[in-house]
Amino acid sequence: PMQFNFIKAEEQILNLWTKNKTFEKSNDLAKHRKPFIFYDGPPFATGLPHYGHILSGTIKDAIGRFYYQQGFSVERRFGWDCHGLPVEYEIDKKLGIETRQEILGMGIEKYNQQCRSIVLTYAEEWERIVQRMGRWVSFRNGYRTMDRSYMASVWHVFKMLYEKNRIYRGFRVMPYSTACKTPLSNFEANQNYKEVQDPA
Repeated sequence: PMQFNFIKAEEQILNLWTKNKTFEKSNDLAKHRKPFIFYDGPPFATGLPHYGHILSGTIKDAIGRFYYQQGFSVERRFGWDCHGLPVEYEIDKKLGIETRQEILGMGIEKYNQQCRSIVLTYAEEWERIVQRMGRWVSFRNGYRTMDRSYMASVWHVFKMLYEKNRIYRGFRVMPYSTACKTPLSNFEANQNYKEVQDPA
């Protein structure tokens, strides 16, 4: 009996979708529909996809497809999280920077330019893996959190929430970097986590 080859079957479907521009056509067919807005939290731009990205990406894809099938227009754009310490950490490692003074000596604008230069280092690998997963999302019209238009939109939404009295001040325990003088995300805190002896 002939064995069914799942890998070949998946590749044939992916090739069919690409050749027929199935995702793009589905978006064109849905233009007149009521929009379903889905905010997709983007991955950090400085690393390759891992199991966590693949799992969450599969769930995000299922949500988009479900609402499309419920009669909505669902714009799906891939984005990149370009802020925070992961980008700075990579540049510091690349340039051998260890102190804030070295950054100031180099100049903030030059340092920021170095950070911007590595943001899309892994873009091709991401696109290849995301497409191989069969996820329908556009890389052509993607967004980057470092773009001024993106930052302005976040501030605009924050202003609207503030004006509607939806912003409150609260307190929570967070990891904090004394060297960087900033709170850390869980991802950032775990990047260079070490058990150390307290000298006290």
